[in-house]
Amino acid sequence: MIQQTKTHKRPATLKQAQASRQAKVSKQTKVSKPARSSGLAKTARQKRGQEPEYKNPALSSARRVKDLLARMTLQEKAAQMICVWQQKAQKLVDADGNFDEKKAKTAFRDRCGLGQVGRPSDAGKGLNARQMATLTNAIQKFFLEHSRLGIPVVFHEECLHGHAAVDGTSFPQPIALGATFDPELVERLFAMTAAEAGLRGTHQALTPVVDVAREPRWGRVEETYGEDPFLAARMGVAAVRGFQGDRTFKDKRHVIATLKHFAGHGQPESGMNCAPANVSLRVLRETFFYPFREVLREAKAISLMASYNEIDGVPSHASRWLLREVLRKEMGFQGFVVSDYYAIWELGYRPDTHGHFVARDKKESCALAVKAGVNIELPDPDCYLHLAELVRKGVLKESELDELIAPMLFWKFEMGLFDRPYVDPDEAERVVGCEEHSELALNAAREAMTLLKNEGNVAPLNLNKIRSIAVIGPNANRSLLGGYSGRPGRETTVLDGIRAKAGDRVKVLHSEGCKITIGGNWNQDEVIPSDPEEDRRQIAEAVEVAKQADVIVLAIGGNEQTSREAWALNHMGDRTSLDLVGRQEELVKAMVALGKPIVAFLFNGRPLSINALAEHVPAIFECWYLGQETGRAVAEVLFGETNPGGKLPISIPRSVGHLPVFYNYKPSARRGYLWDDVSPLYAFGYGLSYTSFSVGAPRLNRKTIATDGSARVSVEVKNTGARAGAEVVQLYIRDLVSSVTRPVKELKGFRKVRLAPGEAATVSFEITPELLSFYDIDMKYVVEPGDFELMIGTSSRDSDLQKIVLHVKQ
Repeated sequence: MIQQTKTHKRPATLKQAQASRQAKVSKQTKVSKPARSSGLAKTARQKRGQEPEYKNPALSSARRVKDLLARMTLQEKAAQMICVWQQKAQKLVDADGNFDEKKAKTAFRDRCGLGQVGRPSDAGKGLNARQMATLTNAIQKFFLEHSRLGIPVVFHEECLHGHAAVDGTSFPQPIALGATFDPELVERLFAMTAAEAGLRGTHQALTPVVDVAREPRWGRVEETYGEDPFLAARMGVAAVRGFQGDRTFKDKRHVIATLKHFAGHGQPESGMNCAPANVSLRVLRETFFYPFREVLREAKAISLMASYNEIDGVPSHASRWLLREVLRKEMGFQGFVVSDYYAIWELGYRPDTHGHFVARDKKESCALAVKAGVNIELPDPDCYLHLAELVRKGVLKESELDELIAPMLFWKFEMGLFDRPYVDPDEAERVVGCEEHSELALNAAREAMTLLKNEGNVAPLNLNKIRSIAVIGPNANRSLLGGYSGRPGRETTVLDGIRAKAGDRVKVLHSEGCKITIGGNWNQDEVIPSDPEEDRRQIAEAVEVAKQADVIVLAIGGNEQTSREAWALNHMGDRTSLDLVGRQEELVKAMVALGKPIVAFLFNGRPLSINALAEHVPAIFECWYLGQETGRAVAEVLFGETNPGGKLPISIPRSVGHLPVFYNYKPSARRGYLWDDVSPLYAFGYGLSYTSFSVGAPRLNRKTIATDGSARVSVEVKNTGARAGAEVVQLYIRDLVSSVTRPVKELKGFRKVRLAPGEAATVSFEITPELLSFYDIDMKYVVEPGDFELMIGTSSRDSDLQKIVLHVKQ
């Protein structure tokens, strides 16, 4: 059953929503006339020469920043480096999430203003589109009118896979988006999210995550695009372009993107969130810096979040080398760095989680972060409350604050917050969660689904040849959104989708089979294991249900508790095992014993070691988390309306003992194990289809190039099956002999091609110096002369690749 929580009427398409746009703002906030201290209102009443330059929209943002900084007191500067999130309830809103002017006047009676407000969408018990737009207008109006200089605030929100708010359109988690290998789709998805968030009043999204996930025990794998730096970079570029558009922000439909987490966060020691990144400088640069460098270079992300972890003994939030030398000087970053939540506090000691102990107290933490180059502290006033005091005592210089405030003020001007500060609640209500957005989310879910096994062509099921289906498993009839999710206006479960698609033609039976954990909500701190006796009772019940069916559909894997961000000692999410949690394997064995055809759908935030499933179940899909359209997408693939074309963005290990298992390892790293296979269970880039494809031998337009030259390699791809489908053609490169050891292969290009039965296409890749470069023995980024092996195919497995050698001469 499709859950619909909205009661207001919405247009069928975004185009209709835009056509009906009204040039008014909410009556509740009474801001149809701009506040007296805003630039436009004052411009209408005074001659241009009588007002401050910073209020003149005809001047450049840089000039307005310079003028405004010269007028600000030390306390006003400090206020711009502070955010309010959970303290909204005490300082800005009432219990229902409405703006409380009395509270605001008391909390901000010094009239110094504020830098940011975090997550206005979660005020009260959560606000819908109209309510949030109304609230952000009211808060903005207050700071424009009641701060001495009328400086607006920035509202930030979580937008990991859609705006994490009431009614926001929720699409697949980033790990599933990585499986699409489709940057164009990713750009459209985040442009949609930017519109939904921006029209509600949001200015900054704390997304995308471009960490490279090389540690599957880590609970935040689902937030990443997988284990490969090239894939993470391409998806990150697409996401930032979707969020920021052309960076003019004139239409309220784009927001500032925030790259995170800089850097090394995706390979923590022991797989534990926030643990040290114990990697070499060369690996750091080539693997973990690479996505950030490329996204900043190509998409010009405006903001970046420092990471919780340390590198070589220095926490990122205290690292001048990382945030000043590498980020600003080497990478040319000119935006602003936000702290991860409470990370500046953790430079000392935060009792409920951990500490780095490089600071004695919050004052020292404040000084370290400022000197490192952290522009603003999130999420609530804490260490940066000491900014003014530390300047007065000479620990910090006021000029150091000026340097950090300037880029944040610059983007407040560029986004029009001084001149066009308000949003239209009517338009927010019309656009958020509209049908067009739901269809885009559905398309993303289709593209993400990855077929791992299809022995005997069990899938797709033919509705004309079966009479009954048993939908079994703990993930069959529950919400499957994953972490950092809002409450979408509609959502379908696996069971909902199958029943809707089967209609009256096929009887659909259901049994939970067992539980994974009790409850399983992402925000629920305590993780309560399921009861073994109750699970086995449910398994017996599921067996009786499944006996009545022709086919069994299993929905198993993980849930939001078994793989999530471990943000406190009482809220864990990293694991020592990658096996199926609880009695799920017993459930699988009981279903297999019935001798019926089985199709399994895995839902999880990290790769799981599913050896028994791979051995005994004929058809397996890796779904990760598919978003609000889960049920519809699963049913379409199950019954053959959609042909799966996803590819694994991260290798699936055979066990924890096989870690690390990433494909781009060094030549000496996978020599073999006693009594076990050294290969992954399923390799990076792997994924099957309901049709088949052939990839011809690679062809080079020139076999020899100079170190600064380029070549083109081409292959013919043909759909050799009976169905239309999509194949991801992947290019890998290896430097055969080099001054330092190089990975056995590295992804350097990919193209998704869609072909009808019998249709062929030529796919070409330009081999440029950038694709051949690496950090040599002297840590210089160069192309070394020699032979490079080019590998093109359908996965990272050698058996799926065709090879050719390119010679590079001096």
